[in-house]
Amino acid sequence: MNTSAPTEASTIDVQAREPAVALSLSQVGVTGVEKVIRLQQGGSEQLFWARFECVVELGANQKGAHMSRFEEVVNETIGQVVLGEAPFKAETLAEHIALLVRERQGARRAEVTVQARFPEHKPAPVSGIETQELYTLHGCAVASASGTRRLIGVTAQGMTACPCAQELVAAGARERLAEEGYEGDEIERILAAVPVATHNQRGLGTLHIGLPEGLDAEIDAAVLVQIVEGSMSSEIYELMKRSDEAHVVTKAHRHPRFVEDCVREMIRGTVERFPQLPDEVWLSARQENLETIHQHNVVAERYGTLGEIRAQLRGEPTREQHLSRRSWLDASV
Repeated sequence: MNTSAPTEASTIDVQAREPAVALSLSQVGVTGVEKVIRLQQGGSEQLFWARFECVVELGANQKGAHMSRFEEVVNETIGQVVLGEAPFKAETLAEHIALLVRERQGARRAEVTVQARFPEHKPAPVSGIETQELYTLHGCAVASASGTRRLIGVTAQGMTACPCAQELVAAGARERLAEEGYEGDEIERILAAVPVATHNQRGLGTLHIGLPEGLDAEIDAAVLVQIVEGSMSSEIYELMKRSDEAHVVTKAHRHPRFVEDCVREMIRGTVERFPQLPDEVWLSARQENLETIHQHNVVAERYGTLGEIRAQLRGEPTREQHLSRRSWLDASV
């Protein structure tokens, strides 16, 4: 067995040297770290595939971060939540890792994000056949000497029907029905009874709620999924019978919505479902629609504190500049 003392080369801390350019860096760390974790979700414990990103703010006098320490902290924490007795929620897991990463790296600020895919079982709308739908759970935390802030969020898919194209199609239908001899009231009854065609999009809705330090709020990811899906023209299902397909298409065309409508509905739904949350909670709703008659996609987003959003919904004057995610997270720094 080799009992000789470690060589000088093996103890040199290159990362702690002075950099050639004395400039601090906003973010340094690891991304794309994939793990299987056990989380609390919907009142039960489940295994998830998850992807992590861990970064710290690097000082101007430090050449580099200790990259292996990121992986060590993630592995250590994952061991606790996979093998331990008390699995975390996604945002709490991110906070726990951020605190450890900041300590191990000696950094002023650390930020951790986690994305986990999770299933929900639900019946198709008419046939009742059970289908498994996959959603993305988001957790994020920032840790600094001033405290921590956490984000919980979800991404869900749905279907939207374009109101503008539907109005154009309806206008053409009115003209043709009038040419066929139908009167005005008859035409309107026909259009009310028969769903009017329009082009559709598959929508990707993402909803985040930001929790300041000390706020132990119960935010169920399943409720966030319901809000996101309910903001679109119709939910979609991986497995459907013909009766279900007819229901989904009809529902979507009965509730045409722009990408902007989806964002507003997500915000309104969150405000109504979580009246107990204080005004300092941060909220973000983002919708991207994958177009079918264009080669581009469309996107809309609204973010800000619940206080300013509630005030605007009440018709009160608010500041023009909305508080961004970056600004809210960094308010604890």
